[in-house]
Amino acid sequence: MNYGGYGDNNYSANTYGGGGGGFMNNYSGSQGGASQQTPGSASKNRASNTLRPVTIKQILEAVQPHPDAEFKLDDVELSHITFVAQIRNISEQTTNITYRVDDGTGVIEVKQWVDADDEDSASSKLTTNQYVRITGALKSFNNKRHVGAHKIHAITDYNEVQYHLLEAAAIHLHFTRGPPEQFAAGGGGGAASYGQSKNVKTEDTAMGGMGGSSNFPPNASNISRRVYDAIRACPTNPDGIHVNIISQKSGLGMPQVFKGVEELLELGLAYTTTDDNHFALMDF
Repeated sequence: MNYGGYGDNNYSANTYGGGGGGFMNNYSGSQGGASQQTPGSASKNRASNTLRPVTIKQILEAVQPHPDAEFKLDDVELSHITFVAQIRNISEQTTNITYRVDDGTGVIEVKQWVDADDEDSASSKLTTNQYVRITGALKSFNNKRHVGAHKIHAITDYNEVQYHLLEAAAIHLHFTRGPPEQFAAGGGGGAASYGQSKNVKTEDTAMGGMGGSSNFPPNASNISRRVYDAIRACPTNPDGIHVNIISQKSGLGMPQVFKGVEELLELGLAYTTTDDNHFALMDF
């Protein structure tokens, strides 16, 4: 199944990247390139044709500078959005149907207007606890956000749920840390592992894949680098390294150690092992 097409939504026609849809596609077009255009209707029209996959948490965290402004996520305007969620409640009104949906990151209401002449709009096709893909626009009324749905359809392949979460994460990383090509050795030719260049020594790769904190993602804090190096300096242990040892090795206090570990978890560079006090590095 081609999840890049998102079923009947024809995702590729309104892609955030300007071509073809699909995971890790060309992010530099549409939204990403809007800032390069001169102010005016051309830029506005281009933004209005973009479709960005998001999570409900991202929807709730989107920024609206003033009531008449467009919502922004990662400093990029949101026009049309698409997300996958599970229906928790259905409320039918004469003119619209309100779905309360949950994707594991948050809960939001989705409103779909009822067209009496359109049999496809009938709510009988959707039930509670069903997974659906929603395409629409973020709205706000009386300081409460909801999504105005253009289309809602049931998901028949659960792989689409996981695919969507991966794609939403990939696009968030693109806008916050830059395109993946910048992490390739020499700035081009063949993508290397995230944060790793081709000249990393074999023994460094075997010990954690990052070749030391000098190859960290550019936005990583100094605390997370010290915590990473401290874990990396310890002998390999299947149970992970306890926070007390990390504190001793790094010279950081416990609050700083937990702050650094939390950042490593968010970056996908570390993971918990036996409990919340033992950590190990990802092996890239």
